[in-house]
Amino acid sequence: MKAEYEATTELRLVGKLTVLRSKSMDDAEADYSWRIDPELAALDATRPITLTFNEYLRYHRDDVAYPSPWSSRMAIDTLDGHHIGNCMYYDINTEKSQCELGIMIGDRDYWGKGYGTDVVKTALAQIFGATELERVYLHTLIHNYRAQKSFLKAGLTPVREIKRDGYEFMLMEIWRKEWEVINPELPISTRSDDSSSPASLPPTTQASQTDADPIIGS
Repeated sequence: MKAEYEATTELRLVGKLTVLRSKSMDDAEADYSWRIDPELAALDATRPITLTFNEYLRYHRDDVAYPSPWSSRMAIDTLDGHHIGNCMYYDINTEKSQCELGIMIGDRDYWGKGYGTDVVKTALAQIFGATELERVYLHTLIHNYRAQKSFLKAGLTPVREIKRDGYEFMLMEIWRKEWEVINPELPISTRSDDSSSPASLPPTTQASQTDADPIIGS
């Protein structure tokens, strides 16, 4: 796996099975269909959104036009350009040197085939290669064994069970030093210097966990 960047402000990370890229307006229709899906919402321990598509489109347009400096939201494509989900890292905190990771494979045709694992590996290469953050963590429902298996393959380890808002989650994490041990072939930096990089952010975080996409695994 390698992480690549185009010579523009547009993000493009290429893994073995997937491409992580900047979000665009073309993603709106698929994103909306996933956010109104009861099964996907249940996997994220939330409820489907009740907005109309036109209402959702306004929020999507703002997300694309005004990205938050406290998070990085990316679309997930197959290598041939089919949009299958979303990934983001958020709640960036430079004082604690950590962020949370979220992933959603919305297209069910790509479940259980290693795409989720590839996304996590590619995202971790971006985070540890382009920022100074030391820890990446995530929460997934305790009964979501498919997701936990996917995250284990990507190098994350279980920490403890957490109860929140009536749900039980498994907290999983990976530290930079652990990632470097299992990925010795990857370069220290996968991105040219960019003032918008989370490594240069002030030591606070403003992103809400409600902005995260469902964590459903591979």
